[in-house]
Amino acid sequence: MSNESAPTSGTPAPEPAPSADGGPVAPAPQPPMTRNIQEIPVSNRVLREILRGSAVTTVLAILLALIVGGVLIAVTNPDVQAAAGYFFARPTDTLGAAWSAVIGAYSALFNGSIIDFGASDFWSAVKPLGNTISFAAPLIAAGLGIAVAFRVGLFNIGARGQMLIACAAAALVTFQLNLPAIIQIPLTLIVGIAAGALWGGLVGLLKARTGAHEVILTIMLNYVAFYFVTWMVQVPQLLQRPGQIQPISRPTPPSAILPKLPGLDLIDWGFPIVIVATLFVWWLVERSGLGFRMRAVGENPNAARAAGISVPRVYIYAMLFSGGLAGLAGMFQIQSTITSGFDGGIDAGIGFTAITVALLGRSRAWGTFWAGLLFGALKAGSFPMQALQSIPVDIVLVVQSLIVLFIAAPPLIRTIFFLPKDDSERSQRSKARIARRAAKNSDSSDTKAAAA
Repeated sequence: MSNESAPTSGTPAPEPAPSADGGPVAPAPQPPMTRNIQEIPVSNRVLREILRGSAVTTVLAILLALIVGGVLIAVTNPDVQAAAGYFFARPTDTLGAAWSAVIGAYSALFNGSIIDFGASDFWSAVKPLGNTISFAAPLIAAGLGIAVAFRVGLFNIGARGQMLIACAAAALVTFQLNLPAIIQIPLTLIVGIAAGALWGGLVGLLKARTGAHEVILTIMLNYVAFYFVTWMVQVPQLLQRPGQIQPISRPTPPSAILPKLPGLDLIDWGFPIVIVATLFVWWLVERSGLGFRMRAVGENPNAARAAGISVPRVYIYAMLFSGGLAGLAGMFQIQSTITSGFDGGIDAGIGFTAITVALLGRSRAWGTFWAGLLFGALKAGSFPMQALQSIPVDIVLVVQSLIVLFIAAPPLIRTIFFLPKDDSERSQRSKARIARRAAKNSDSSDTKAAAA
């Protein structure tokens, strides 16, 4: 028997055939693909895996979206349009105006979302970062809820309705209690989270018991929640502000507003709460027994059912958690962002933007966290862009959409930036060329071995 190790591809090595003249036995040739993989240096394989990883793809997708957004900024800039009229006479004027427009826009975006270098003191300089965190907190909470549903194979687009019901329930139950802040704040949070969980759990229950599609259920319940809350803020006995005829609720009691962090007047307790929520979702999905069952159902419900997992029960649990996190986002809205009263538009589009956040975060807890911070920064910086550079806020929405578009198309990113492709992404011609090259190398090695 030969002492050479068998190929690692799982196929047993063929027995070596004796030579015709009774000489030394030539080693059996390895399968072409296995031989090709073994000949690749370990450092090159590691580099290929890194370049094909989701982190690199995500960073490049954001970079590409910013580049395309910069082109749109330059095209819509009046100075660039004026200079383009005599482009062939002095092309540098057009290129300089385009460069100034793009740099000015993205500088305003950075100064309005991270640090304002033109501020007179430290707290004024970091105030944009506080705005980013304030915008990001509800996005992260709602995105975490949608990410939980995604991991189970459910498409929850009802975060808007869950936020609305949570806000209405919290205002109806707790706003008139006049309790101390140490009791009022957690009680308001608990009531809102519970209301959102019940509204989301209703979808899970209907999905589990009747097989109704969760997309249709959440769309319809969004409308139900919107019109129900719109009606409630028009009824004085329910949510309408006393002595008003406008459809708006009473303001959030001072004892229910989230206080600022000690020593940090720019950030309230919503951000530490959302960090705890992120840790909880990470533990729930990645480390707990229920999370294992949820991931199993998300990968293959039929296989999970065959393994003894109650798929309907997992659906209900997933939508309970998803709705509860969306309810937490609603509490951030009425306890931190908008405390002067709310109506049916209190969700401010967060319920739908959170879908984008969850997709960008690839339905992972910490990925959703960083994606929420990114979108919070884009939103916070869009207002200085409009005020200082006359850039429409819609440009930021275009950049957000492009980020999701490129994230959803990894082969496009790999093609644009010439990254290594997966075997499934290679064309038939490329696969045939690689196979011929491997076969040629194999024949050459066999010839050398026979000659030896």
